[in-house]
Amino acid sequence: MVWSNHSTATHFILLGFTDHSELQPILFGVFFLIYVISVVGNLGMILLIGLDAQLHTPMYFFLGNLSFVDFCYSSVITPNMLINFWVEMPVISWSGCATQFFFFGSFAGIEGFLLAVMAYDRYVAICIPLLYTTTMSQRFNIILVSGTYLAGFANAAIHTALTFKLSFCHSNVINHFFCDTPPLLKLSCSDTHVNELIIFAFASFNELSCLLTILISYLYVIVAIVRIRSAEGRYKAFSTCASHLMAVTIFFGTIIFMYLRPSSSYSMDQDKVVSVFYTVVIPMLNPLIYSLRNKEVKASFRKVIRKKKSLK
Repeated sequence: MVWSNHSTATHFILLGFTDHSELQPILFGVFFLIYVISVVGNLGMILLIGLDAQLHTPMYFFLGNLSFVDFCYSSVITPNMLINFWVEMPVISWSGCATQFFFFGSFAGIEGFLLAVMAYDRYVAICIPLLYTTTMSQRFNIILVSGTYLAGFANAAIHTALTFKLSFCHSNVINHFFCDTPPLLKLSCSDTHVNELIIFAFASFNELSCLLTILISYLYVIVAIVRIRSAEGRYKAFSTCASHLMAVTIFFGTIIFMYLRPSSSYSMDQDKVVSVFYTVVIPMLNPLIYSLRNKEVKASFRKVIRKKKSLK
């Protein structure tokens, strides 16, 4: 859809994940199943942490917030994507696009900051265990989590304001399944160099500061683990960090690939695949990673199941 230079977008058309109609039902089934697992897994993790007093520790407080954020940012994208599989002309209003853009950016940003906070928590737990209770107090934990939410929403607000002050007068067709930065900048007839520079600067600062926090924390953790004399002790200490390291690698790897590269290298078809991974797949993987590799979570789950059976 090519417009004249005098036209301004009041709505956008999302091309979706694929234009092959025969694949639509299959993709709908796959993404619907992933979304259900994601919702059940994340809400189940939150419920489990709330029900079991043994999980009322700083680590699980942060994990509960991570599950909440995963649920939210998956829900910003996936339900609309599923609906669009069955709509002939998937339209999203200008305000709807801006809203989706803002909340997705907010929750994705919060997740990155939360993963950094969780790395710091593991550093305190393993490197200075005698001070863990006093250092990671409930008040301090609330301040840390509140800071991640504040930073995430503030960062998204800046990006949203900069992106949606642009003019979209050439076309209103977004070659994507949601309102994301690269495809929107491609549609703009305004000069986007300032936007690209600010996005790159903010993304670099946010991702690198989070990664630096994680890297420094885990360098100290590795040194502390190596000093543990017993093999069992080393394994126990490392196992508490392995799940978090896996989540960090998957999340930051895809985010860096998407946003920390020049716009000239963007390929929409390639980026759609990567976007599916961090918008749909990662929110499903996180609760599975933390539950399947965590003995306390599995023990808590079995305890809840036994209680349910005893009440019948």
